Amino acid sequence: MPASALALVIAAALIHALWNFAAKKAQGNHHFSCMTALGISLLWLPAALVAGFDELPDWGWQAWAAVIASAIVHLAYFNALLAGYRAADMTVVYPVARGSGPLLSSLVAVVVLGEHLGLGGGLGLAGVVGGILLMTAGPTFFAKGANRDPDLHRKRKLGIAWGALTGATIATYSVIDGYAVKVLALSPILYEYLCNALRLPLILPAVLRDRSGFADALRRQWKHALIVIVGAPTAYILVLYAMKLAPLSRVAPARELSMLFAALIGGQLLGEGERGWRIAGAVFIALGVAALAMAR
Repeated sequence: MPASALALVIAAALIHALWNFAAKKAQGNHHFSCMTALGISLLWLPAALVAGFDELPDWGWQAWAAVIASAIVHLAYFNALLAGYRAADMTVVYPVARGSGPLLSSLVAVVVLGEHLGLGGGLGLAGVVGGILLMTAGPTFFAKGANRDPDLHRKRKLGIAWGALTGATIATYSVIDGYAVKVLALSPILYEYLCNALRLPLILPAVLRDRSGFADALRRQWKHALIVIVGAPTAYILVLYAMKLAPLSRVAPARELSMLFAALIGGQLLGEGERGWRIAGAVFIALGVAALAMAR
């Protein structure tokens, strides 16, 4: 992986962990999803116009199909992520989501796109997955009898389930978006903007049925929404540019550097436990990412 691509991914990882912290604190639902989609559509319009609006007339059916498909999958991703954050700890949902997604997308990149991981890449991917397992499960997940807290166990299982569903959507949109920017050569900023803008028509019907609920959510959650509005597109645009410089099978797992930041945020700012296991998992992830970056 080129150093420039790795630098983009590291910056994206930090920003990604920060906006996920805001989403966790918001405890939002479809109102929060609509709020962020609307804010992104307004805030990022000038950047989209400058970055690549002149290429729109040249877009064919494949480009528009990619945008529409990605918009649908991204909406499913964000709603699943928010549901997971309402049900469980960030340090459970986030590692499962971020780990299962790159695992699936890397395998698809190898099988479908013909990319080659090699021994170093395979070991790196194993390190990422193993670290995520350490961060997610910990010792209490496998405890039995009197040593098991039923409420904690149920909460953790819900977090794993929602995280896995979120990860499946991450794998899906990673492949779609990788094809869009690498094969179709679409502008990452314009592509990400239109993917977000097309989510609004899908969200609005549910919000319009409960307008008072949206107004209440806006009063309570606008600060958290603002962080997502700025951070989410920034992080993903950096990743899309990294996809132009490096193979998807390297970029997708390298994004898991966000685990290092998520472990600190979950332990320090959210007070989520088992810090030693979280740190050990983060070390495995860091080593795995290093192996992926150096693999040829």
